[in-house]
Amino acid sequence: MVDTSFQLVTVAHPRSPVSEAYRTLRTNIQFYSLDRPIQTLLITSPSPEDGKSTTLANLAVTFAETGRSVVAVDCDLRRPSLHKLFDVTNESGLTALIREEKSLDEVILPTDLPHLRVLPSGPLPPNPSELLGSQRMERIVDALRGAADVVLFDSPPTISVTDAAVLGAKMDGVLLVVSVGKTKRDHVVRAKQLLERVNAKVLGVVLNNVKFDGSLYRYYN
Repeated sequence: MVDTSFQLVTVAHPRSPVSEAYRTLRTNIQFYSLDRPIQTLLITSPSPEDGKSTTLANLAVTFAETGRSVVAVDCDLRRPSLHKLFDVTNESGLTALIREEKSLDEVILPTDLPHLRVLPSGPLPPNPSELLGSQRMERIVDALRGAADVVLFDSPPTISVTDAAVLGAKMDGVLLVVSVGKTKRDHVVRAKQLLERVNAKVLGVVLNNVKFDGSLYRYYN
């Protein structure tokens, strides 16, 4: 089994201030729109190594903790990682679903956590942007709405390729993950512009790698 405890802090250290920060993020999303709750959410970042996949995985855990059914979908068809984070097979997944080789029930996999399932990427295709922008993908998003209370989608970085913008237009909302001290300011601005150009609803920015005050950690322990 793959040791992902250092990445899934909400599982390994549920009472830590980092885990509490993820729960605060979950609450903010839940209260973003009471009239029309956010059900499908894209998690992306301006550039690589900003921590978007780890953020998605921990956020998925906190949603599942409330008893709501959650599906984490790996739409990063270039460098998928959710199957590693949740220790599931990646032999089949989203790409097989888009090609209509498998049904939704066949490719959504259970995890060790109650209420939380994963739809891995499956084998990587030569044309990710075309697949994600297809009508079949739109039907899959609609089907996932009926399969879970909350569906979180991972995607490649926004600036690198068009995948995130293509997906963002199909979602109820988009979160941008930014790494403090690493992500360039102009990259953040550019990513936001690209998403808004396709009428994606950017809910806000998640600051990753923020240092916590030691006194807060003592409080949660």
